[in-house]
Amino acid sequence: MFNRIILYVMAFGAVLGGGDYILGNRFGLGQRFAEAFGLLGSIALSMVGILCLSPVLSGLLGKLAGPVCGAVGIDPGMLGSILAIDMGGYSMATELAVDPQIGRFAGIIVSALFGCTVVFTIPVGLGTMGAEDRPAFLRGILIGLACMPVGLLIGGILTGLGFGVILWQTMPILVLCGALLIGLLRKPEAMIRLFQGFAKAIRALAGFGLTLGAVGYLTGWNPIPGCVPLMDAMEVACSIAVAMLGSMPLAELCQRLLRRPFAWIGRHTGLNEVSTTGLLLALVSVAPALAMIPRMDRRGKVVCGALCVCGASTFAAHLGYTIAAEPNMALALLAAKLTGALLAAGVALFLEWRSDFSG
Repeated sequence: MFNRIILYVMAFGAVLGGGDYILGNRFGLGQRFAEAFGLLGSIALSMVGILCLSPVLSGLLGKLAGPVCGAVGIDPGMLGSILAIDMGGYSMATELAVDPQIGRFAGIIVSALFGCTVVFTIPVGLGTMGAEDRPAFLRGILIGLACMPVGLLIGGILTGLGFGVILWQTMPILVLCGALLIGLLRKPEAMIRLFQGFAKAIRALAGFGLTLGAVGYLTGWNPIPGCVPLMDAMEVACSIAVAMLGSMPLAELCQRLLRRPFAWIGRHTGLNEVSTTGLLLALVSVAPALAMIPRMDRRGKVVCGALCVCGASTFAAHLGYTIAAEPNMALALLAAKLTGALLAAGVALFLEWRSDFSG
């Protein structure tokens, strides 16, 4: 029932945005409608190649790490969660999973929180800011990683998994989070290079897969058997863009309606206007929010970094992908991402307030 409501709300947003677009963008919602569809190219470029290669990558991972996972009782589907949900994480998790329920949990929930943070939020964020902004942003990332297990727990419970199963299956992710925390605290520059290198490798892999898909589509010859046809992968990207036709006009409308409440929040939390706008924007599309970080005050940089770990792109790409792939998981996704994001933002605000008070 809740998933049906989400679909109707998205459709209502598409009507608002599309109607305004037809009328010549009188209210600014049509611009967001057009921008949503315009993002199809960048969405497809980042994910279609990985989707094309996902059966091959899943097969390799299954052969290399599957026996190890089986020996310790970890479902191989959890391996897919090292990638973002819309960059191959979901498809790899569901293909590798022995238990389909754990595959959905790994591919939707864990990929949208942990995978997105490692593959996109950290490398892109660090690449859009100067050295003077990185300490505050990384402090926020640390807070967000520390709060992530709460989001994973909520998402796992709503997926239908028990507490013990969630804890054991996410143990490798929690260990990786701990390693990232230690690395960012002790060797931040080395970790920055590691994240940026990993992001470049993912982009290269996506480009390779897209090239193979194009060759297969144009000639009928598939150099690597088992790849997903290009048009099948493009269908997933298109479905995300369609969901964003509704979500982005709605986000614009909410931003306007909440302008005064956010101004009130800014006055009482010490966040400047750019920071409060960036926090709301991050829940829709994380890339523009990350680009705004240099213009935020220090507190805003910390809070934005913390919120983005779990909350990045909640109401656009990630919700859109979930509605397209696993509509019954929409509630679990929203609950996991918003719980983790709001908790992290609250903790960040408290720690920054205490730091200012102590100082």
